[in-house]
Amino acid sequence: PYTLFPDTGRFRLEAGYLDKVAAGSKKLRPTMERAGIIEKSISGRGALIRVRDMEQAIEVANRIAPEHLGLSVADPQAWLPSIRHAGAIFMGRHTSEALGDYFAGPNHVLPTSGPARFSSPLGVYAFQKPPSLIFCPPQGASELG
Repeated sequence: PYTLFPDTGRFRLEAGYLDKVAAGSKKLRPTMERAGIIEKSISGRGALIRVRDMEQAIEVANRIAPEHLGLSVADPQAWLPSIRHAGAIFMGRHTSEALGDYFAGPNHVLPTSGPARFSSPLGVYAFQKPPSLIFCPPQGASELG
C-alpha cells in the first residue's frame, strides 16, 4: 500500500504531516481485526511518499504500477490520460475500493506488485487464444520481394 501526498499550492503539507500519518497508522493497527496481516503488509511493502505535485504523483504511480490506484481528487478524469499502469483505478473521493470490490462488478483478479506495467486484469480475453493472421496478396508479395 503506497500513499502519495502531493505538495501542491492548493494543499500544502505541514512539516511533520507524514510523521503524523505514520504515527496514526501505527496506533490504529493493533486495534484492527487482521492486525498481524496488516502489520506484515505495511512493514514489508508500505510507504508514505511525499511528491512535489500531481505530475510527480502520477509519475510515481506509473512506476509502481499499483494493483489499486485511488484518484481521490476533485477531477479524476483530468488525470486519467496520464495513468499508464494500474490494475484498477478508483475515480474520485466517493469511489472507495470497497465499492469496486463489492458493488461495481469489475474483476478483482488484478496484476499485483507491478505487473500492471505489462498486464491487464483477468478477463474473458485471458481465456481466448486468437492466432496472429498474416496475409499478403500475390502483388504485395511480388513488391515486397
